[in-house]
Amino acid sequence: MNYIEVINEYEKNVEELEILKDFINYAASNLGLKNVMFNVIIINDNTIHKINKEYRNIDRPTDVITFALEDNKMIETPEVRVLGDIYISYDKVKSQAKEYNHSTKREICFLAVHGLLHLLGYDHMTKEDEEKMFGLQKELLEGYGIKKES
Repeated sequence: MNYIEVINEYEKNVEELEILKDFINYAASNLGLKNVMFNVIIINDNTIHKINKEYRNIDRPTDVITFALEDNKMIETPEVRVLGDIYISYDKVKSQAKEYNHSTKREICFLAVHGLLHLLGYDHMTKEDEEKMFGLQKELLEGYGIKKES
């Protein structure tokens, strides 16, 4: 059994919340994840800006930040894999959806799966790693029925 929480800390209603919950469970299942725990936390640009500055020393808001707890060897849970937290700026979801000419549903699901793959150790620092990670993102989004234009 997976323990996945989607938490809305944005100051307004996030209409994509139920779709996001369903999609992230779909993605976890399709990735073969069992007995994992992680959170997806929806926040605003001001909050993600503070997090980005404090933890990455980058003085601007970003779209998604992950904190992978499996990287911390002091945390051991034999029954459950505690993956960590994914923070998503809903302000960025809205602006990037408009910029890329697709729905906020696609953007929030894209950022969530991108964050989940980072929690699992995927990265895009090299061309080969980028192709692998982005291919998996696309496969999961399209498998759920979310196309680039949706």
